[in-house]
Amino acid sequence: MKRVKQVILGSRIVSMVFTPFYLPFVGMLILFVFSYLNMFPWAYKLQVLCMVYLFTILLPTLMIHLYRRYQGWTLIELGHRERRMVPYAISIMCYFICVYVMQRLHMPHFMSSIVVAALVLQIVCALVNVVWKVSTHTAAIGGVGGALFTFSAYLMFNPVWWLCLVFLAAGLVGTSRMILRQHTLGQVVGGFLIGFVCAAVAILFL
Repeated sequence: MKRVKQVILGSRIVSMVFTPFYLPFVGMLILFVFSYLNMFPWAYKLQVLCMVYLFTILLPTLMIHLYRRYQGWTLIELGHRERRMVPYAISIMCYFICVYVMQRLHMPHFMSSIVVAALVLQIVCALVNVVWKVSTHTAAIGGVGGALFTFSAYLMFNPVWWLCLVFLAAGLVGTSRMILRQHTLGQVVGGFLIGFVCAAVAILFL
């Protein structure tokens, strides 16, 4: 019994650490390390990271938490497919505002493409959620993989080791979501594939 509780606790920690909202933030860090954007001053890069954190992590997380508390739901109850549309709408709105602000500030296309890819991913997951509960946790990890794959072609670096880390993280996250009985294997794998394709296509063509 104690071991089961430890496994469940570990799964909850993994789910919280790898929250879906970290995709744009991680993508921006990768850009600042591997692209020409690394020549920008640290003060500028810090400002960009703080803005991305505000609109893609802090605000949607806080607003969804307040919405859940208002409804009186637990995290598991919020995970029911029919109750996920409002959280999706909140995150889509925050991501859209972030893209708008970045474009108004005339930031480099590579920067805004990361948030655009995450926005597209959120919209696709919301549409799929109408008929099928897909894992946004693994979709976010898949999005990181898709962004890495695409940027490696643009920036001419070998993504193999990074992709190995992405697949390892995806396995941990997917397993934790299944242990917590939030998703089936099909929903976990489907989420990863949706995230990978959406991020790759959005960065290539948007």
